[in-house]
Formats: sequence, C-alpha cells, structure tokens
Amino acid sequence: MALFTFSKKLPFSRIYPRFFFTLLLRPVSSHSLQTLSDAFPRTPLHKPRFSILRHLSTQTLYDPFELIRCRDDTCDPLKLGLPELLEQLEGLSSEAEVMAVLDGFGAEPNQDLVYWAIWGLREDWELAYWVFKWGEKWGCNSEKTRGLVIWVLGNCNKFGVAWSLIRELHRSSLDTRRAMLIMIDRYTAANDPCKAIKTFHIMEKFRISPDEVAFYTLLSAMCKHGNVEDAEELMFQNKKLFPLEIEGFNIILNGWSNIAPDVFEAKRIWREMSKCCIAPNATTYTLMISCFSRFGNLFDSLRLYDEMKKRGWVPGLEVYNSLIYVLTRENCLTEALKILEKIKEMGLQLDSASYNCMIRPLCEAKKLEEARTILAAMIAENLSPTTETYHAFLEGGDSYEETLEVLKHMKKAGLGPNGDTFLLVLGNLFKLDRPEYALKIWAEMKQFEVVPGSAHYKVLIEGFTKFGWLVKARELYAEMRSNGFLEDPKLKKLLKDPVEGNNGERERGMRLGKTNVRSHHRKSSVMKWKRVGNQSRKKPPLGEIP
Repeated sequence: MALFTFSKKLPFSRIYPRFFFTLLLRPVSSHSLQTLSDAFPRTPLHKPRFSILRHLSTQTLYDPFELIRCRDDTCDPLKLGLPELLEQLEGLSSEAEVMAVLDGFGAEPNQDLVYWAIWGLREDWELAYWVFKWGEKWGCNSEKTRGLVIWVLGNCNKFGVAWSLIRELHRSSLDTRRAMLIMIDRYTAANDPCKAIKTFHIMEKFRISPDEVAFYTLLSAMCKHGNVEDAEELMFQNKKLFPLEIEGFNIILNGWSNIAPDVFEAKRIWREMSKCCIAPNATTYTLMISCFSRFGNLFDSLRLYDEMKKRGWVPGLEVYNSLIYVLTRENCLTEALKILEKIKEMGLQLDSASYNCMIRPLCEAKKLEEARTILAAMIAENLSPTTETYHAFLEGGDSYEETLEVLKHMKKAGLGPNGDTFLLVLGNLFKLDRPEYALKIWAEMKQFEVVPGSAHYKVLIEGFTKFGWLVKARELYAEMRSNGFLEDPKLKKLLKDPVEGNNGERERGMRLGKTNVRSHHRKSSVMKWKRVGNQSRKKPPLGEIP
C-alpha cells in the first residue's frame, strides 16, 4: 500500500511552511533550500539524529546564533529586490565592482537589505564582506548584521579577516561581545576548541568581561560540536573562577544525552552533581529522562518521572514525549496513546514531535501500518508532518518505489529532501543489501536539486566496494575529486584493497541487471552464520540508538 494513500481521504488542508529564500538563494546556489531556523549549520553533514527535546534552556540560552538571527517574516524579499540584486552580484571578483552594482541598484540602503544580502551570499565570504562594507559606508549595519558577517567569515574559515574586522569594530568603540561569542562557536565548529578557549581568555583585551554567561556559551559550543569530555574538564578546572552550578552541569548533561549520547556518562554526571551537593532541576530531569528513553530504559524513565513530580517539578511536553517514545519502542503503544490523551487533558499544546515519538520507533521496528495510523491521527489534529516524520518512514521502508514516493511528498510539502535525507536513504539501502537501488537514488538526487557532498560520495564508494562494484566506486571517486573534494586516504586504500569476494562476477551482475549475484551473496552470508554457530549479532556502538 502506498505510504500516504490513506491521507487523501482525510478532511484537512495541508499547511505549507513559508520558505523565505526560495527566490533569494536560487541565483547563488543550487543547494536545497532551508528555512532560516534550520539554516545555521551546527555540525558537518551526518546521518540525521532523532531528537525528542525541542525548547530546553540549555539549548538556547547560550546559543550565539540567537544573537544574530532575524525572523524571516519581517521583510518581503521581492519588495527589497534581493533576488535581482544577488543575481547581479554573482560572479563579481572585486570590491569596486560590487560597490558599483550596489550603488546603481536603485534600492534605498537599509538594515534589512544589507542583512539579507549578506545572508544570501553566505557561501561567498568575499561578496558578503564587500556588501557589509557597503552597508558600513551608508551607516546601515546593525549589530546583528555585524554578528552575521563575523559568522560568515568564521564559517568559511576566514578567521584572520574576522579578527581584523573585530579590531576595527573595537577601535570604533562598537560592542564586540556578540562577535567574540560567535568566534568561540565557529572555532568549535571548525574542530579547534583550543582557539575557542583562547578567544574566551582574550575577551578582556577588548574590554569585555569573560563572565559566567560567556563561560557557559563556551561550554555549550564545545558540547554542541562534540567536545563534551573537554567541556566537562574545562568546567571542573575553572570551578574556582566559576563555581559549579546546575546550569553548567545541565550543559554537560545535554552533551552526553543528546549530542554524544552515552547513558553511562550521563549517569556519571548525575552522580557528580550529587557529590557536589547540587540538586537537579526540571531541566536536569528532562535531560536524564530523555537519555534513558533514547536507550530504551523504560524502568528508569518512569522512575525519574515519578521522582521529578515528587520533588515539585512540573513535567513539560519534552518529558511526556520521552515517555511516549520509550513506551512505543518497548511495545507499549497503548500506554503511549494514553499519555497522548493525558497531554490533551492537561492543556499542553501537542506538536508534531509528540507523534514523531511514536512514528519513529514504529518505523524502526518495521511496523509501518501502525506508523501510518499514527500519521493519520497526527494529520487529523491539523499537525503537518515534519522532516523527521518523513525521515522515519524513509528509514523504515525497504521499497524503492515507496522511498521515491516519500521523497516526492517531502518536496511537495516544502520540506526538502535535503542532503541529510539522501545520506539516510543511501545508508539504509546498503544496509538492506540493495546497491542497485542506491544507484537509482543517486541519479534521483539531481531531480531534487540536491548537490552531493563528500559524505554522499563516501557512503556510495564504501557501499559499492563492499558489494564488489569496483568500477562504479572508482568512477565515483574520480568524480568526487573532479568536483573539488579533497583526497580521502581511507577511500583510496579501500579501492586498492577491496573487500573479499568475486568482484568481477558482481560487476557483471550489475551491468547485466542480474539478481542471482545478490542471491548468491545472501546464501554465502547464511552459510557463514551456520559455520560460526548461534553467535549473537554485533551490538551497535554505545553512542547510537540501539
């Protein structure tokens, strides 16, 4: 049965999200479009991580991007003429040319024009920087605009130019605190936490106090980009300057619960808090329940939920979503639905995440019919499917036709598909021993206007090599290098020393469209398991959801 056939009979109107940059970014890049709230990249391209939490203070309170983010519904790009302006700026190679185009464009210089033009040119740091200088000439650079251009420079690894600009701002007696916090975040994003720490220490040179908020921003940035252990060590090393408080522990706990999930480390942090005589607050309980839920620990999830209420903390929607997820995952769907009803009775506003917490584990367990039923209920509540909803069905499906249908629905709903989507699909197809489908999906990426990144090439090359498709794997590696991506020593070695197997036979099977080769591969795998006896399959790494 087609995935969304049932939804056609339901009386609802699809809510299409507003995509501010549909026209704005098209002249600049062919990458898939994103809303502003998703556009600031936090980590490199990776398999999408399912997250229950949405609005915890530890995730937003010390986020430098909140200092520079503007709502995308506060101005009209067509009235500003941004699409035409960016089209004229594309390809210019000198500051003089950029200034001439901007001066002759005809639009009145204002803060919105400069801000959104810089955002549209964020992939070309020079053009963005020259637009910023033009705004400076007309006196229409806001503090958020200054923060944005620092982010663009840091995101393009132009830290030297960013520091020059910060020194200029300092000499002009402008506040550089926001810029410094953004530099801290960009250094951690560039996997250079040492320079992030150094930036924190030199804030005093710019007449900025490295206070507790700045310190927590540093810890949060380090955790957000995977340096959770280093952030924890830094917190304890500086406990004389910044006494250990619940906020710091919550930042570290968030790292071990959601960024680099590790239930043993999360429990250790919980014990450390007790040793330091620091009582958990609502955020602490929410994070810990989320962590237990992620790893399928139903008993401890419910135990902490009861303890949280006994101590006077009111569970929020995130806690109930965690319970819904772990109950569904542990085959207690009826109880999960009861919690859903309880949320409604309490007057809490249900969102798509609540339903996703049931859809995701059902899809993981290949219970697609039940997942479709939950999706129907979600739509009946006038809640639109999200990217996570579609990703869950993509990960749970094993049919090429159904996968393609979901991708088309994502595009129709304005939710992608994006690079992460195809990374998930390709990895899933190789797990299902379907390399021929992976090749078809690779061809479909162009139809969805998604530009492949190095991660896509890596997944394909490793997958095709595993199945003995060496000719195709080498073609893709050559294509990857011709597109400007750096050499990958691991892939080069893999192509020189392929996995064992009859590569020539598999290659011929691919070209001729035969299926007997795949059947032979499966039979060989069965015989291998018979030889080794009743050994259990290898467990997933601790950092992943089992």
